[in-house]
Amino acid sequence: MKQTFLALSTFLLCMMGFIETRAQQTPAFHIGIKGGANFTKTSSESSTLEGKYGFGYQGGVMTRMDIGSLYVQGEALFNKRKTSFESNDGSSAKLSWNSIDIPVVVGYKIINTKDFNVRAFAGGVYSYAFKNNLSTSKALQDGFKNFDKSNIGITGGVGVDYKNFTADLRYETGLSSISKDFKSKPHSFTLGIGYFLF
Repeated sequence: MKQTFLALSTFLLCMMGFIETRAQQTPAFHIGIKGGANFTKTSSESSTLEGKYGFGYQGGVMTRMDIGSLYVQGEALFNKRKTSFESNDGSSAKLSWNSIDIPVVVGYKIINTKDFNVRAFAGGVYSYAFKNNLSTSKALQDGFKNFDKSNIGITGGVGVDYKNFTADLRYETGLSSISKDFKSKPHSFTLGIGYFLF
């Protein structure tokens, strides 16, 4: 997992360096706040368990560096994630956890005007999970005792900006499992709304 994180970090740094060397405009730096909703499920290699999407929320801060039509955006977000499982025998389980997520994305403004932008972006996410809770049978609870707190993922999506307001819809998938016992990887759709203070 550390090698994956290092490779992803190196790639993002190279992309930022490439953008800086290619850019003709002076970079503009922005800081803002962001909140939104997430819809998360966890996949499982077990044939007896099926993951279901659950509703959660997020909030935090964001920064963006604009370089013409290109930009780099980083965020620090608190996420409350919820999901559930259904087994073949009809029983169900609910799983929730908190996490601090640090996504870094590189994007391109397809429409780039003074007051309105349409964007597409992709990048990586580091997630640190804590305070997990599983309501289910004792067997699953024992398995999730080995909840892996550090996870790496990838993300991508589209967004719009109007003056200082911004909104985006993104998909995120984990590259590492939140539980080694069940090989469960999180998958999320997120709708976020933010405001740049400057």
